[in-house]
Amino acid sequence: MTTEIKVPVLPESVADATIATWHVQVGDKVSRDQNLVDIETDKVVLEVVATADGVITEISQAEGATVLGEQVIAIFSAGAAAPASQASAPAPAVAVAAVSTGAAKVIDIVVPVLPESVADATIAAWHVAPGDTVSVDQNLVDIETDKVVLEVVAQDNGVIGKIIHAEGDTVLGDQKIGELNAGAAGSQASSQEEAISSDELASPSVRRLMTEKGLNAGDVKGSGKGGRISKEDVEAALASAVSKQSAPVAAKATSAPVAQDLGERSQKRVPMTRLRKTIAKRLLEAKNSTAMLTTFNEVNMKPIMDLRKQYKDLFEKTHDTRLGFMSFYVKAVTEALKRFPGVNASIDGDDIVYHNFFDISIAVSTPRGLVTPVLRDTDQLGMAAIENGIRELAIKGRDGKLSIADMTGGNFTITNGGVFGSLLSTPILNLPQAAILGMHKIQDRPMAVNGKVEILPMMYLALSYDHRLIDGKESVGFLVTIKELLEDPTRLLLDI
Repeated sequence: MTTEIKVPVLPESVADATIATWHVQVGDKVSRDQNLVDIETDKVVLEVVATADGVITEISQAEGATVLGEQVIAIFSAGAAAPASQASAPAPAVAVAAVSTGAAKVIDIVVPVLPESVADATIAAWHVAPGDTVSVDQNLVDIETDKVVLEVVAQDNGVIGKIIHAEGDTVLGDQKIGELNAGAAGSQASSQEEAISSDELASPSVRRLMTEKGLNAGDVKGSGKGGRISKEDVEAALASAVSKQSAPVAAKATSAPVAQDLGERSQKRVPMTRLRKTIAKRLLEAKNSTAMLTTFNEVNMKPIMDLRKQYKDLFEKTHDTRLGFMSFYVKAVTEALKRFPGVNASIDGDDIVYHNFFDISIAVSTPRGLVTPVLRDTDQLGMAAIENGIRELAIKGRDGKLSIADMTGGNFTITNGGVFGSLLSTPILNLPQAAILGMHKIQDRPMAVNGKVEILPMMYLALSYDHRLIDGKESVGFLVTIKELLEDPTRLLLDI
């Protein structure tokens, strides 16, 4: 029986959603309650699970596509068997298993080649253990550098032989960190252990919850089919652990009534990630090595909000992307950089380097910390291209897929703390850049307009700059230009 896979019903306040991650491919066998796809809205990530056992026969919406509530995004055949090619795939593995003890090929697991600007890296997380059975292209280990996390995948099917460097070890490019016995088959016990610890037992949101609570798959008893773990199972395991911990405390309190229960007081010491240490180092360097100064202004956002309201549906229909505020910000900044080339420059020793191109770093908050991937050649991009570029960088940042190339360069940075509710801030420079623009929360405030008080959606702008390179007159002129362009967005289109 053919079954349609649809987007869940979206709340009234959510117009559409985005396909974040497919966990299956066409031809894959799936089991009931298995997570098939993550769908991201403005507020949450929704999981779509299989309603029965079957095989995926069609995927009509790829990752990154914008979809609506109850839209069909894939089809699977309930109760169907895997294609003949898949059904016969395990046969060679069985044949190899008979001679795996003596004829398995050993493949070295090595650190990827590191860029010239990266001296070393750190083993962030091993996703396998010795004896685990792995398949080709399965992620084995995450290698963390100062800028990005690199994934090392299995080059062939086989069994993990040994792990030479543990989590937290510092390693170099091309360094051997483990061994994979290609073609070997793991023991039944190790296969069962893998099944228990496999990511297949828990959806991404459940795995995140388990990580936050310090639990692993062995601590939680799954109540779903095949031992799948739900959020309720995690909460039950937490409740059980709390009750076990509170029992001795209660007994002690009974025997010593003079003791007073002040509640749980605990500390947790966690080492900084490599990215967090790099962020801390660069922020201190920017503060201590530059003559940083911040100037402020405010902008009336009503013209842009009215323009978006009038054209957002037509814009989305024409360009297949939503019209946000960031495209206006990027356009205004690009035009202001053209008029004030000193803000688009940087200091290199005793030299000033003026850039004749416009690569703008966009501050993106990720689970690992704040990163600033680069949107390149913004002077050549239209509004739709800017919106698509920012969305692509945000998705890659969230999924940990940003590359070194995505993070390298950038002449000016835009950071939007308003999405988190910040009303005013003083952003810190992103070295070696000479300036950074902070956008903030849009909030209704009473303003004097032509001698009358009006309630207008106002937003504060904050420009932090290196006073060694940029004078006060230039910085204020730059910020006023952005204000004028945002308050009269037609000027962005007419280039005046």
